[in-house]
Amino acid sequence: MFSTGDEIVEPGTRRPPSALFDANRYLVAELIERLGAEATDLGILADDPQRLAAALASAAAAHDVVLTTGGVSTGEADHVRTAVEAVGSLVFWRVAIKPGRPVAMGVIPAAGGSQAAFVGLPGNPVAAFVTFVRVVRPLLLRLAGALPEPLIALPVRAGFAYRKKPGRREYVRVRLTAAEAGLTAEKHAQDGAGVITSLTATDGLAELAEDTTRVEPGATVGFLPYAVLVG
Repeated sequence: MFSTGDEIVEPGTRRPPSALFDANRYLVAELIERLGAEATDLGILADDPQRLAAALASAAAAHDVVLTTGGVSTGEADHVRTAVEAVGSLVFWRVAIKPGRPVAMGVIPAAGGSQAAFVGLPGNPVAAFVTFVRVVRPLLLRLAGALPEPLIALPVRAGFAYRKKPGRREYVRVRLTAAEAGLTAEKHAQDGAGVITSLTATDGLAELAEDTTRVEPGATVGFLPYAVLVG
């Protein structure tokens, strides 16, 4: 498990003005361990394609799954996808969800004919969380021999108005409140995928289907509680 990016620094160290403390490794490690798997913290990798490729190949030789966060989008410093293709192959890149579109999955060969699965999660913490629970969680359960059942969203009443583009699934962070009409999902005030408190101050995700373009207050939406997503 790596975090990537020249702008990422270890919590507790001096943070230059343009840098960000690394939250993703700690978030992902906790999610992995909640599933009964063992996480290896391999630190922070710089935005160097050759070093990234060497680190991925080395990790694949000793692990069943290699996870990274950051570096899978289309920016000038996003080299993870290129590094994976240098030592292995991609199965897919980009999924029609929000947050978390630039998630990637692939395979990295290792010595002796074995191979490790690869998943590249986005760098924003909320996007990393959403893609972990929707992509990595079922992968780890399947590799462990489990047959994960599809997550079933619970019907709740929307306490918010929302518009979205058709053709993609969206996950809105919400908290539940009790009302006479039943449980009501209230949208968190901040939408940004980098706002970690939007996860800690909410109860789960409202899942909006691809064909949904508008949500009005009082409409029924599907709710996925964090307690189910991280267990």
